[in-house]
Amino acid sequence: MCDHLLMTDGSGLFLAGPALVQAAIGQKVSAEDLGGSVMHSTISGTIDFREADDDAAITRVRALADSLPLDAKASQFRRSHALAPRRPPEEIGRVATPERQASYEVRDLIECLVDADSFQEYKSEFGRTVICGYARLGGFAVGILANQHHSEKTPHEGLQYGGVIYHDSADKMARFIMDCNQTWTPLVFLQDVSGFMVGRDSEQSGIIRAGAKVVNVISNSRVPKLTVVLGGSYGAGNYAMCGKAFDPRFIFAWPTAEYAVMGSSQAAATLLDVNIAAMKRTGREPDVAELEELRRKVTEAYDACLEPRYAAARGWVDEIIEPADTRKVLIESLEIATRHADDVPFRTGVLQV
Repeated sequence: MCDHLLMTDGSGLFLAGPALVQAAIGQKVSAEDLGGSVMHSTISGTIDFREADDDAAITRVRALADSLPLDAKASQFRRSHALAPRRPPEEIGRVATPERQASYEVRDLIECLVDADSFQEYKSEFGRTVICGYARLGGFAVGILANQHHSEKTPHEGLQYGGVIYHDSADKMARFIMDCNQTWTPLVFLQDVSGFMVGRDSEQSGIIRAGAKVVNVISNSRVPKLTVVLGGSYGAGNYAMCGKAFDPRFIFAWPTAEYAVMGSSQAAATLLDVNIAAMKRTGREPDVAELEELRRKVTEAYDACLEPRYAAARGWVDEIIEPADTRKVLIESLEIATRHADDVPFRTGVLQV
């Protein structure tokens, strides 16, 4: 029931301890496997921060308290003295490669944007394909959500692909966005997303339910939202990472950005399948040359629409910016967006559970 839950290594958190579990259902389990800090940080997602000891936990509590508004009842945003980032913004081009299939560590990119030593990652060992955390950006307290762009090996789910939103990362995102709304913390979304995970396992894990929570809390957010499209921005991932439909105060794109419902190859394959099925229903055999021509036309049309200039020309993007200017542009945007607070209660509809 707390806004933040911390846990130290060696402590235990469970509804019933190992002795009671064995007496009740005959199951033998260690305290660590049943309710240890590693389990709750990596599998259950119950805790927000795992700390090595009490001193580290107290330091974390102080840092979290320091990020709260000056007056919790006031509709104001918090800004303190700005610090230079740990890594110069000019390094962004080396950190985030423009190659779509290449991997990079988004935490390194975040270090080029936020004030030095201000980033506190939220649920760092849970829902790892989306990085969430509290930080300061030009002195402004912000909440950052960024797509991880390399694969992650998780103890419960196995391999998860970078740039994809899974049910656990969606759950984490929804909880993080709600917390930022309670504390009047502006949200910064760094998009490089392929979409939500699909398939039998994903559907059985409740990806629709988890995704609905994200859409719910973003659409009901009362704090300023800023979005930067770094690379891909495809399909429902565009919505989940606060695309144009959810009215961010500003939306920017790097020259390497791609903006579409799906990639050109996926769109061409989908349309080919539809056309082949339609031909077979009429008793007509698909013509290979005709299908290849259709594939070429669809691919070319989609590739032309993927460019950020296409989106900017239609008002879907406010500005195309150089990666090295991202920090400067976000600080200028925060100076504008925080001049007014929508002084209304934060309300959501019924969250799916």
